[in-house]
Amino acid sequence: MTQDSHQSHDANATSNQLDADIAGHEFLAFTLGNEEYGIDILKVQEIRGYEAVTRIANAPDFLKGVINLRGIIVPVVDMRIKFNLGSPTYDQFTVVIILNIGGRIVGMVVDSVSDVTTLLPGQVRAAPEMGTTFSTDFLIGLGTLEDRMLILVDIDKLMSSPEMGLVDTPA
Repeated sequence: MTQDSHQSHDANATSNQLDADIAGHEFLAFTLGNEEYGIDILKVQEIRGYEAVTRIANAPDFLKGVINLRGIIVPVVDMRIKFNLGSPTYDQFTVVIILNIGGRIVGMVVDSVSDVTTLLPGQVRAAPEMGTTFSTDFLIGLGTLEDRMLILVDIDKLMSSPEMGLVDTPA
């Protein structure tokens, strides 16, 4: 085998492993700017309309503040700010996805949610390597659905990253 065929074989093996890990999972699709993202539906506790949050002094920009969710104080992250997608606007489609990650409740502001999608084997592709210019650590892969492409986010890894620091690192 040549080096190219080794790389192709490795890419296929990675894609096949990804298919086995993700295929059959359901993803909640949401939009940020012009792109569609997907997160594991099992992490979603509920979806709420956007409401004013209580700002916390000295919090990073992406941490909008906190809300009181039936007696539980929930930190709310604006994913548009986190992903550097320009200035966020808040309208009737803006929602907060309430996540339950390892028992920790976190809110995530997105432009809108669209549907829940089950990805079949062959509909999931590995995230491309971007070198050092862009980290793909939080991407599970890309889901392809006819004319749509979902950027699949590993929400556990993103929320537990040192930069976010909202959830303890999963064991």
